[in-house]
Amino acid sequence: MEDRNDRKIWQDASVVLELIRNGCRRIAIITHIDPDGDAIGSSLALFIVLRNMGHNCHVISPNGYPDFLKWMPGNDAITVFDEEPEKATQFLGRAEIIISVDFNTLKRIKQFNDKVTGSAAYKLLIDHHPDPESFADCTISDTSASSSAEIVYQFFKHGGLDRYMDTDAATCLFAGIMTDTGCFSHNSSKPLTYKVTAELLDFHIDKDKIYSLIYDNFTDKRMRLLGFCLNSNMEVIREYHTAYIWLTRKDLQEYNFQVGDSEGFVNYPLSIRGIRFSAFFIEKEDHIKISFRSRGNFAVNRFAEKYFNGGGHVNASGGESTDTMEETLKRFKKMLTLQKESLSDDEI
Repeated sequence: MEDRNDRKIWQDASVVLELIRNGCRRIAIITHIDPDGDAIGSSLALFIVLRNMGHNCHVISPNGYPDFLKWMPGNDAITVFDEEPEKATQFLGRAEIIISVDFNTLKRIKQFNDKVTGSAAYKLLIDHHPDPESFADCTISDTSASSSAEIVYQFFKHGGLDRYMDTDAATCLFAGIMTDTGCFSHNSSKPLTYKVTAELLDFHIDKDKIYSLIYDNFTDKRMRLLGFCLNSNMEVIREYHTAYIWLTRKDLQEYNFQVGDSEGFVNYPLSIRGIRFSAFFIEKEDHIKISFRSRGNFAVNRFAEKYFNGGGHVNASGGESTDTMEETLKRFKKMLTLQKESLSDDEI
């Protein structure tokens, strides 16, 4: 991040760095609902480094996360709020510092956002999503970064905390960068991303094993669910260079759906020639969760924000709908008609 002309960010971070460097602290590290590889990897890297410094640290996730992320070093330190609310609340109540990682709005931790806002702890936010809310005492935000993991590494280096890094911390950070860039296929055009990755390799991480533990660690049910989804629940709208897929609760039950089984499904329609906008709709208990991906200049974060109460990155974002699946898909197709000019742009 020092290459990005953001000296003020690090000046603002001097207070929390001073707190961390001087004296042992009780630190709670929190991340967003439905945490992904970047959220878990960034949080655990922070946990490992701060623990190595002698701090009393705990990681709190709002809800459960996929099994293919549970191999990461330090995973046992994660408390899932939905499963152990009293324990998580106790950690938050005792914390002197709360570090929020990989989210830009308190609605992403809706289970306990009141406990964070009501805490007297010093609050630090580390994130790479656009338009962060100002709920923290210090915000380290860089929307050009590939991932929060990349920013966490720069945080370590800038604050002199990198001397407490080890192979375990580097493994978690590499997993975060790799997953948030789709194995370096998107959001990874900045030289700094590769510089950080190269430095992580110097910690003797096993990048091939990390890849295998994440991407070669699914059940046969997940593979069959993907096949069903692409064969029976995909619609291609060539006029708008768009394809979308969906899964109902009935579909999920039939294929014994587990948390994380649909990871990456939204990317598959982009493999179709001429498709530049992909959407994935999955029916939850009380809402439809939506993922958007795009190639080129079509800003899916603005589309998600305008029509589906969401947001995110230019080419990767999410949203939600409280309508039925049928009504949600109907509305999505209607909104497409308003984007025809943008989606017809040949620049990819």
